[in-house]
Amino acid sequence: MHTVSPSSTTTRKPPRKARAAIVASDEGAVSPSLRNLAYERFRQQILNGQLKAGQFVSQRELVKLLDVPLGAVREMIPRLEAARLLSTVPQRGLQIAHIDLKLIRNAFQVRGMIEREAVGHYLRHVSDAELDEEERKHRAILDRALSGKPDARLDQDALAVDWGLHDRMVDSMGNEILSEMYRVNSLHVRMIRLDAQQVRQQRVVPAMEEHLRFIGLLKARDEAGAVKAMQEHVDQSRQRVLNATLQQT
Repeated sequence: MHTVSPSSTTTRKPPRKARAAIVASDEGAVSPSLRNLAYERFRQQILNGQLKAGQFVSQRELVKLLDVPLGAVREMIPRLEAARLLSTVPQRGLQIAHIDLKLIRNAFQVRGMIEREAVGHYLRHVSDAELDEEERKHRAILDRALSGKPDARLDQDALAVDWGLHDRMVDSMGNEILSEMYRVNSLHVRMIRLDAQQVRQQRVVPAMEEHLRFIGLLKARDEAGAVKAMQEHVDQSRQRVLNATLQQT
């Protein structure tokens, strides 16, 4: 009599991650890691411009966009609402934070408070080698912006260099609560996007020049000068955002 092997009658289990997603979707049990994945993917969609300020989106659309189960999206929503990154509008659905003058003022006030505190910590811990590398990266971006050549990745690369310095500076304090607060707040700021034709002269060039002045003061270990330069940079950034917002209204 022919004997059927166990392997021919047993359905192979899907990979562990796939099983977790299936369980989360079918049973409504969402693991903390899946909730965090949904949030991080939402954040990335804001950063890359796929989700824009004031945009309406449904839960089902978020499931597709973020590639996570519906349960993860539903559990993520209260966190986004608490951070004022999203709100629920009756009979219309979910709305990405609408940028207005009040939000801009509040966001930049929080940014300035945290960054002023961070400058001293960063200056005391950053090495000369790291500052040399930051200076090199910023000069490379500035040269690209001033070259006049077509550069489709300029804005994206400039934002990565710009915010990378700010993030490392804030992280130097070793305070996870402040770092998380800063990153959430920065999402509000980064939802303001200038038209591509305005990017080089209205954002990239002045931002890189302001950063280079700041880096020079850090290299000189001039804490008072560095704090002043960073505050001036935040003020100028706020003014650029306000100008862009008023031009769009």
